[in-house]
Amino acid sequence: MSAKSAISKEVFIPHDEKMLAAVQVKRRTKKKIPFLQGDYIAFICLSVTNKKPSHLSLTKVKQFQGSSAFVKRSQWTIDQLRQVNGIDANKDCPEFDLMFDNGFDQWVAGSAGEKCTFIQILHHTCQRYCSARKPEFINCQSKLLGGNSILHSAADSVTSAVQKASQALNERGERLGRAEERTADMMNSAEQFSVTAQKLAMKHKC
Repeated sequence: MSAKSAISKEVFIPHDEKMLAAVQVKRRTKKKIPFLQGDYIAFICLSVTNKKPSHLSLTKVKQFQGSSAFVKRSQWTIDQLRQVNGIDANKDCPEFDLMFDNGFDQWVAGSAGEKCTFIQILHHTCQRYCSARKPEFINCQSKLLGGNSILHSAADSVTSAVQKASQALNERGERLGRAEERTADMMNSAEQFSVTAQKLAMKHKC
């Protein structure tokens, strides 16, 4: 069983919560007991209650050295989250900050990809569940704040195809319209020529 699956089973399911995302982290600023000494590993987890109305929480979960159990150490409601700082909006990086009402934490994720996935899910979840005050997301890549980038790409492709097809039909309609005008002009010219020829023939007979 993976660490994240174990956290979901041990920490959240017993409290009738669903874990939506988790990212392994270590602090960017040194504490009295540094993460690098291997005393514990930590995760920041996003969860939602199964009972309605839904309540979102961010929870810091730790697994101490020599233990297989995961324990809840700190928890914040989503209303206490003020700001999510992705550090660099131009490239993938593992660093990010979380600012709450009573302080902020500076983190380094296990990888840039893990951090990006966590922020993308966190942003999407806040947009879905937070009806009043939503946390601010700064210095985050646009791909993380646009929902499902794959779906957006597919939608953009479909829209582009429809626009191209519409343009082609319009151009075809214009060409057909011009062709019909030319045909009408030719028919008028032929009719006029026929009338003129008939008049000349009648004069010649006379």
